Amino acid sequence: MVDASRRAAAGAFCAALGATAFPVWAQAPAWPAKAIRMVVPFPPGGGTDLAARIVAERLSARLGQPVVIDNKPGASTAIGIVSVSAAEPDGHTLLFSGSSSYTVNPAVRVKLGYDPFKQLSPIAMVARAPLVLVTSGAGPYKSVKDVLAKAASSPTAITYATFGSGSAPHLAGELLAYAASVKLSPIPYKGSAEAAIGIIRGDVSLGIDTIAAANPHLQSGKLRALAVISEKRTPLLPGVPAYGELQLSPALLDAWYAVAAPAGISPALREQVLRSLTQVMAEPEVKKKLALQSMESTLLGPQALREVMDSEITRYRAVVARTGMRTD
Repeated sequence: MVDASRRAAAGAFCAALGATAFPVWAQAPAWPAKAIRMVVPFPPGGGTDLAARIVAERLSARLGQPVVIDNKPGASTAIGIVSVSAAEPDGHTLLFSGSSSYTVNPAVRVKLGYDPFKQLSPIAMVARAPLVLVTSGAGPYKSVKDVLAKAASSPTAITYATFGSGSAPHLAGELLAYAASVKLSPIPYKGSAEAAIGIIRGDVSLGIDTIAAANPHLQSGKLRALAVISEKRTPLLPGVPAYGELQLSPALLDAWYAVAAPAGISPALREQVLRSLTQVMAEPEVKKKLALQSMESTLLGPQALREVMDSEITRYRAVVARTGMRTD
């Protein structure tokens, strides 16, 4: 009798629990319920696009839904970002872009067309793409010390390639000039490939680009790596000194990739996306594929990513104010 009473009580309790829990479960949105659109605000084939496709492939495999890359370049990445910010914050539209979108552009451009803090909800930094300071393999400069000595003795002698006014290489050059108390003259090029030709020919003294972009020319000897723009050396170029060991830490410019959602995504849904990204970035195959593209797998969650964004924008804006390099 006692056992029967206990079983009846337990059954009633479970039924009550089920009745209470079922509506909550029923209202919770399933994610993903359909294909995910991952917007990349750059053309196909570049570093951002390659990194996005590596992540998207494995994210799709884990989630059992397609993760479709949607390239939307233009207007300093504003076209792609605005399209994401206008989407429903249901986790089915995500942004995959580099630090230029999150910190460089907001610091240097007056008419940007978007606000990464108001229109986006940063979810995770997923990879780093270290920058490298290069010169012509046939040129006279063998070290950063050589370059800075020449710049100090001849203020107009050292030029460097940029991808246009306000681009990441432009900002990196201004940071280096300020940190070393020298003058460096920016020379605009249309992009990475054109700039590399100018550096190799000796038309400009220096260039600043990702290791991924510079690596083929470094391997061939056409370019010489003078320093990695990071606090510590990278295993991608272990024989090249880092800015940190050269006492040039104030000149650091960190290139990274991050995923964001439209502003307004719920904390619970954002956590689901973050959990999936965390699992993907821990996969050895993902790390291997990124390393082949001269990138490093990493994972910083929403709060840490926002702190990086705040810190970098503040530092970059200070440089912009000192140099007057702010652009429309």
